[in-house]
Amino acid sequence: MALTQRLEFRQSQSLVMTPQLMQAIKLLQLSNLDLTTFVEEELERNPLLERASDEGPAGEAPAEAGSYGDSDGQGDGQGEDGFGGGAEGFEPGQEEWMSKDLGTRAEIEQTLDTGLDNVFSEEPAEAAARNAQDAAPTTYTEWGGGASGTEDYNLEAFVAAETTLSDHLAEQLAVAFTAPAQRMIGQYLIDLVDEAGYLPADLGQAAERLGASQADVEGVLAVLQKFDPPGVFARNLSECLAIQLRELDRYDPAMQALVEHLDLLAKRDIVALRKICGVDDEDIADMIGEIRRLNPKPGMKFGSARLQTMVPDVYVRPGPDGGWHVELNSDTLPRVLVNQTYYSELSKKVGKDGDKSYFTDALQNATWLVRALDQRARTILKVATEIVRQQDGFFTHGVAHLRPLNLKAVADAIQMHESTVSRVTANKYMATNRGTFELKYFFTASIASADGGEAHSAEAVRHHIKQLIDSEEPSAILSDDTIVERLRASGIDIARRTVAKYREAMRIPSSVQRRRDKQSALGNVLSTALSDRSRNPEPA
Repeated sequence: MALTQRLEFRQSQSLVMTPQLMQAIKLLQLSNLDLTTFVEEELERNPLLERASDEGPAGEAPAEAGSYGDSDGQGDGQGEDGFGGGAEGFEPGQEEWMSKDLGTRAEIEQTLDTGLDNVFSEEPAEAAARNAQDAAPTTYTEWGGGASGTEDYNLEAFVAAETTLSDHLAEQLAVAFTAPAQRMIGQYLIDLVDEAGYLPADLGQAAERLGASQADVEGVLAVLQKFDPPGVFARNLSECLAIQLRELDRYDPAMQALVEHLDLLAKRDIVALRKICGVDDEDIADMIGEIRRLNPKPGMKFGSARLQTMVPDVYVRPGPDGGWHVELNSDTLPRVLVNQTYYSELSKKVGKDGDKSYFTDALQNATWLVRALDQRARTILKVATEIVRQQDGFFTHGVAHLRPLNLKAVADAIQMHESTVSRVTANKYMATNRGTFELKYFFTASIASADGGEAHSAEAVRHHIKQLIDSEEPSAILSDDTIVERLRASGIDIARRTVAKYREAMRIPSSVQRRRDKQSALGNVLSTALSDRSRNPEPA
């Protein structure tokens, strides 16, 4: 087969992802806080971008201030300085007198027929300084510590820093130990404490890394466990509760046995606990009450990671026609404009090709960002409106009427791709009459109907299971099989393992554990009622 050369034309189509298109896709999935940060960075980077505001151009006075000054000048005959006339208000004789040379000091004293000290007892600068010192402050700022009227004033600068658990423990460490080696061990253990106040279970690696013996580490730890808050530096829950009980002088042998068998307390096996502790029903109830009053996470009351307030991107309100009105939260939308005037001035003055290319690229990026932000807002509104239309039953009647919904149904309705809808619903929240929900909350899997009718939403089925369990009687606890039967009677075809999965996801214990909990709670109520009756017998 001979090798030859030839020219060939071939036509094809391909999608090229430009940097602007990639950035526009990224903007869709940003939350409002991340979007604000991104826009702030672009404002610092691009000189042609500026914030949109209601104020006039820089250098112009507000209209109200201008009209106010004109009215005073016309009514009172005052000039711009507000002291009874401007420069044109001086008479010619006054101007000549001010510009006339008065001569030397001797000539002035001879003219006035007295010394200058008798006429001007103080120098003008000294008199002004003394009057300024004697005058009382006229504003709160002059008293010191007042709020400034400038833009540099920041209220957060006056907020005290929140004390963290590590800082609180370090302050006590400086007082508890004087030896440098013990302080080093103590500081290392403080660094190992998590936000709940617990240490790792094994401290052997800490002793090896510090080059100290295990006895030295245990000795320092024994002192650290007496620090405030009580229960800190524990290695497990039993030790944490034991430290707090020792602080309260309640760690007797019976309480020690109870703390060492917390697994039985979690299972509500009161009979076994009563035998192990060697107490009666009343004492075991009091001991359990004391355990419940302790703090299992003593370090959580100190400063930790600050929770960020959830700001909704979309508001849904009832409309006057019985429908729903969907609108964007304008406070979360950054407002930026392209300064075309500044670009026109620069293009006339800039002569270098490199500078012209830089400002041309800056103009293109600024124009693209404004369009991308507008397109992002429109897309979010379009997706949110379709979600409200699809889930109208939820907004009207509640979670029990939540319909199964997937991304494809919304994408087909608004003629967009599923990936676009997925990016729009990420990190976005909707404020409704039933609370604030993430947009992804409205997308739930479908569960088939038992009678072949319309499918049910998985979230609605979870809500139905929770209602069944909440309404069960202590004497008739519902098993997973019984819940399946009742759901099928309601028209929901669901398997037992699915019920168990939903129940565990909602942190609802099994039927055996629920029976123990409710019977124990019922027994405590009855014992309390009997003890109250024995203390206050009714008169015959």
